[in-house]
Amino acid sequence: MTDALERDALWEDFHRVVNMTSQELAAWLRVRYAGEETEPLPEEPGSPTGQHVLAILQKRRMDLTEDDIRVMRKVVDTVTAEADLENEPEAADTHLRHRLMTLGHDPLKP
Repeated sequence: MTDALERDALWEDFHRVVNMTSQELAAWLRVRYAGEETEPLPEEPGSPTGQHVLAILQKRRMDLTEDDIRVMRKVVDTVTAEADLENEPEAADTHLRHRLMTLGHDPLKP
């Protein structure tokens, strides 16, 4: 179980790296995973992690589950490791951008 201070810090980190709104992420997941063979359900497009990030964005801090906290840590760690949060983003790396956008982070968004 996570204590309140740790949960608050993770909440802040998560919302710092997840710079897409829930509407932007939902739209991206629909576009990214649309296709004859890839879209599982119209109401739940995207990867399980992307769907979980979307669900977390719609929650209050006090409603987080341990599973939410696990996903939030994973997202913060992945975005921090893969995105260059300090420098201007490179538009050329489309694959990296799309992978990060699936987690709710658009490197080209200010």
